[in-house]
Formats: sequence, structure tokens, C-alpha cells
Amino acid sequence: MAFASAKRTTAALVVTLSGAALAACGPQVHAHPRSADSASAASPSTTATGSAAASGTPSAGTSASGSVLSPSSADSSAPARQASPSASASNPAQSPSAQPGSPSASAPSGAPLVNTSIQHGTEDGGKSVALTFDDGPDPKWTPQVLALLQQHHAKATFCEIGPNAQRYPYLTKQITEAGFRLCDHSVHHDEQQSKKSLDYNTHEIVDAQREISAAAGPGAKLWYYRAPGGDFSPAIRNIAAEHGLRPLGWTVDSNDWQRPGVPAIMKTINQELKPGGIILMHDGGGDRSQSVAALAALLDQLDAQGYTYSYPGR
Repeated sequence: MAFASAKRTTAALVVTLSGAALAACGPQVHAHPRSADSASAASPSTTATGSAAASGTPSAGTSASGSVLSPSSADSSAPARQASPSASASNPAQSPSAQPGSPSASAPSGAPLVNTSIQHGTEDGGKSVALTFDDGPDPKWTPQVLALLQQHHAKATFCEIGPNAQRYPYLTKQITEAGFRLCDHSVHHDEQQSKKSLDYNTHEIVDAQREISAAAGPGAKLWYYRAPGGDFSPAIRNIAAEHGLRPLGWTVDSNDWQRPGVPAIMKTINQELKPGGIILMHDGGGDRSQSVAALAALLDQLDAQGYTYSYPGR
């Protein structure tokens, strides 16, 4: 009887100890946090305009505190969000658990980390402007733009389409050899990019970056990513930043792509021109004779007004 009582006492002690251990560990939970970006997908669409750049409103890709949202929210069913140049995230994520693309996150292949907010200012500040040219390179128009820039000792950034760079690598090399900067402007210039899947957006950004880099040659650097039509989303901005490309906006949309005539282009530019601004023009994508003529007039004006030339900030 004493032996049986001892066995019961030992068994009870084991059960008691096991229960205490489980209580200390707590239940095992597999959490799948809901993406904040997908929650914002229902917000109204806005169209990119240069004149809205100074409003300072936070991007659809940031929380009220300015933290960067996750790229995992890219959803092919989400409505298009045409990002205004003013809709940039003012601050990247600051916590150690920041999402990919924020300054505290890690980038693939040792790529430099850059801010995920859309850049709308110049690197030098003051009475400077940053000239940017989209949709090239083009064998007819890009050399004319380069010649004018060199005559005025002006800096500029060229936002190239990947296949165009592949088709005319000598032009991409001329751009970098002259000291100008390169910007990734996607593979297909899809202005509905934000409505597409994460894989599609990665292809548009990363494959174009690869094509432009190969055209430019060893050691060439791409500095920025400009979404076609300004169609940025939090996911697009994060993909770009993860690959060392600062999302690039503008504050002055010349509307030269519409070919309204040189006086109309100049009027539009002067309505929006301010120190520290980024001017959007084109050296590819069609007949750019008006763009070249407007650039010649603009450079003369900027020199006369005491502007200096800068690059967009990083």
C-alpha cells in the first residue's frame, strides 16, 4: 500500500510540473499581420501633377507618423493610385523592424539603401534646379539635348526606358561619360503599373535597371527610379529603394510631351518654376523638336536669372 501511494504522489508531481511548463511557454500563435497598404487601396485615385508638389501631404504609402509601409501589399486587384508629386513619405521607418526599402532594412546584393519617399528637391538646394529628361535615349533628340546642356554647363538626369538603352547603348555611355546621372524609367512605360502584381512591378524596375546598367557599362550607377506617369505606390517605392534607386518625382511638369508649342511649354514651366525644383522634360518617346527648342530657351533664361544646376537629392 505504501508503494502504491508513493507512485500516485510521483505521478501527480509530474503532471503538476508539466502544466507549469506549458503555462510558462504560452500558446503558439502563427500571426499573419494585415498589410496597411492593402487597407489604403480603397483611397481615391489622384493624378500626378507638378503644381501639387509643394503641398507636403503624406504619401498613400505612409502612416500618420510617416512610417513606411510594407511592399507585400502589392495587389493586382487594387485600384490605380496616380501619385501626385506632393504625395511623398516625409520620413522613412525608424524602428529596427522597418519594412524592406527603409533605411534600417537590408538590401539585396549589397545595394545601397536609400529613402523610400519620392524626391521633389535638389541636392544643392538654394537657387538651383534639377533638369530631368524622360523616355530616351533617342538617337535624334538625346544628342541635341546633350549638346545644349554642355554648352550651358548644366547638370541633368536622364530617366531611360530599359529597351531603349539596350537599343542605343552608345547614347547611354555618352550620358554617363559627360557626367550626367541615369534614372530607371521602367521596361514598358506602363502608367497603370501600380494596379499590377508585385512580380510585375519588380520586373519593370529591376529588369530595366539591369538593361540600363549593361548599356552604360562597368561601374555605371543608376541613381533613381521614376514611375511612368508618376504612378507610384508604396510597393513600387520599396522595390526601387531595395535596389538602391531613390523614387524620383518632379515639381515642374513642362507638358512638352503634348507638343503644345514652345511658348506654351515655357509658360507652363514658368508658372511652376521655383528654386530647388525638379523640371520634367523629354528626350524620347516621339517628336521632341519642341522639347529641344524649349530647352534652349529655358537654359538661356535660367542663366540670366542666376539659377544654378543641380541633381535631384538622394
